[in-house]
Amino acid sequence: MEKFYGTGVAMVTPFDENGQVDYAGLRNLINYLIDGGVEYLVSLGTTGESVTLSKEEKKKIFEFTADVAAGRVTLVAGIGGNNTHEIVNEVKSFNIAGYDAILSASPAYNKPTQEGIYQHYKAIADVSPLPIILYNVPGRTGSNVSADTTVRLAKNFKNIIGIKEASGNFDQLNQIMRDKPEDFLLISGDDPISLPMIALGGVGVISVVGNALPRLFSDMIRLCLKGDFKAAQPAHSSVIEFTRMMFAEGNPAGVKTALKALGVCGDQVRLPLVQVSAKLAEKIVEETRQLASPVAVH
Repeated sequence: MEKFYGTGVAMVTPFDENGQVDYAGLRNLINYLIDGGVEYLVSLGTTGESVTLSKEEKKKIFEFTADVAAGRVTLVAGIGGNNTHEIVNEVKSFNIAGYDAILSASPAYNKPTQEGIYQHYKAIADVSPLPIILYNVPGRTGSNVSADTTVRLAKNFKNIIGIKEASGNFDQLNQIMRDKPEDFLLISGDDPISLPMIALGGVGVISVVGNALPRLFSDMIRLCLKGDFKAAQPAHSSVIEFTRMMFAEGNPAGVKTALKALGVCGDQVRLPLVQVSAKLAEKIVEETRQLASPVAVH
């Protein structure tokens, strides 16, 4: 389970100027993140604009990512959605080569009851060839996975090993930590509150900011996991404004602007997302250059 401790990065999907997947850029990004010391990579989460990709594109990206990573880090595949039957089929047919777990966001838009959320994840757990990390992100899905539902799933399915929690509700986080099985992992889904979540007993973060600042962010998280929060505080404070900029006009447009400034990949996004405004881009570039140096990609 320790392979999911530390910093995971929810990778962007680079696109070229024609809107096609930029595999050279994706290779650069994977190597940049591994060289930056992150513990694991998440392919095709929300930050990867997965909802805009075809099944064929997803399959190719998953396989390309595994080939480039080549066992150097832990890999997690993002497979989620609001059509349970379709997700079950995707999970059953997934090529697990090179992957260690599946991250599955709770259903968006449908607004299922807690029983519906439980049954959705039960159906996935019953067929999954890999361990499952739940993903609760009410700001995007329109519904919350309650602490009771999380703990119920954790206790009833041994292959549901953790949750990426992005509710920002510390009362809910406290309840999960109190009631969960000992080996169930609480992972931050919000960059700004990763430090206090680890203080509660969390094991790390699945990060957006880490795309651009892998070394700074993963070093900070490792200090937190050692209990040295005083040493981690300067890095935590240094990225507060940067993190705000990343989400000011939507994710992943912000972090793609930073990655372009670093020379890792371009800043193209797929509709309905658009690139950040020129004014914000200028601020992001300036802040990025203060926090990180341009990188040598390979």
